[in-house]
Amino acid sequence: MTAILSTRGLRKDFVTAKPLFGEATVVQAVAGVSLDIAAGETFAIVGESGCGKSTLARLLLRLIDPTAGEVWYKGEDLASLPPARLRALRRDLQFIFQDPFSSLNPQMSVGALIEEPMRVHSIGTRTERRAKVADLLTRVGLRPEHADRYPHEFSGGQRQRIGIARALASGPTVLIGDEPVSALDVSIQAQVVNLLEDLKDDFGLTLVIIAHDLAVIRHMADRVAVMYLGEVVECAPAGDLYAHPLHPYAEALLAAIPVASYGARPARTMVEGDPPNPIAPPPGCKFHPRCPYATDICRVERPVLADMGGGRTVACHRATELSLQGLADLEQARTPAARGRFALYAQAMADKTAHNRPE
Repeated sequence: MTAILSTRGLRKDFVTAKPLFGEATVVQAVAGVSLDIAAGETFAIVGESGCGKSTLARLLLRLIDPTAGEVWYKGEDLASLPPARLRALRRDLQFIFQDPFSSLNPQMSVGALIEEPMRVHSIGTRTERRAKVADLLTRVGLRPEHADRYPHEFSGGQRQRIGIARALASGPTVLIGDEPVSALDVSIQAQVVNLLEDLKDDFGLTLVIIAHDLAVIRHMADRVAVMYLGEVVECAPAGDLYAHPLHPYAEALLAAIPVASYGARPARTMVEGDPPNPIAPPPGCKFHPRCPYATDICRVERPVLADMGGGRTVACHRATELSLQGLADLEQARTPAARGRFALYAQAMADKTAHNRPE
């Protein structure tokens, strides 16, 4: 695999405001993440809200500076580049923001918004730029005459298409989408996902998609990294992860995907409890307070990402056992108190997804 974008020990700490009494605290939003993203693939980063995936996405493009670690793009460490060189590389690395309305300047026309990256990077003449604006609008499913309108005149799905056209204007090689469809209703989500897949092929892009809904990226991702409390706990080819997750947290996320049911609700595997406080994460494995497979070692020793073969890495002390026996065979390994915990947690996640989905 030829990596076009890599991270090594990437970390980002945020310092909270100092209270009147006491000391300021540090939240480790990204905790030593190492990833390799191959040229031309669609790489998904998934996890619950607050797990650090959006912070990681911004670190990949150095929209925010890391506390420690490295981000490598084609042999250059973005984390240590001077501003002039970093600005030149912005042409290759573009971002699609989650909220298509707040990311577009309401005082600029759509044509000016899409043309701006080309002007910044001195791409083409004014006539050539306007021609490219018309072409990009057509490619994302809009009309050339929309260039004269303003963002507030469009629907949410149309605004997201404008954001995608703007991201493509500089001719990037890597496109990172921070939950690019989460603010859209279900029917529009499918349209934008299909559009991204088509544009990836047309422009030869490497796609990095941030998502909390595994159903959205199920059929578009080549590989998936699962994050929990700032760490990658499993990274695997999408087909392998969906068929047989090895980390218990990945299992819980997959169990929470809503499914159509005519009659009795299908049994779900579950965990209980809320994510730990990121200011004071638990010792050992961060997931052990909610894990139905946790043992004594999980409570005292933090697991590291281990190579399981086949392009899969897992941070779990029982990963080898889970891989050999299968998750279904380990049902009896759960303590009686832990049996059925996954049903409450996955059901809560599914209910939250249904509640937040626009009508």
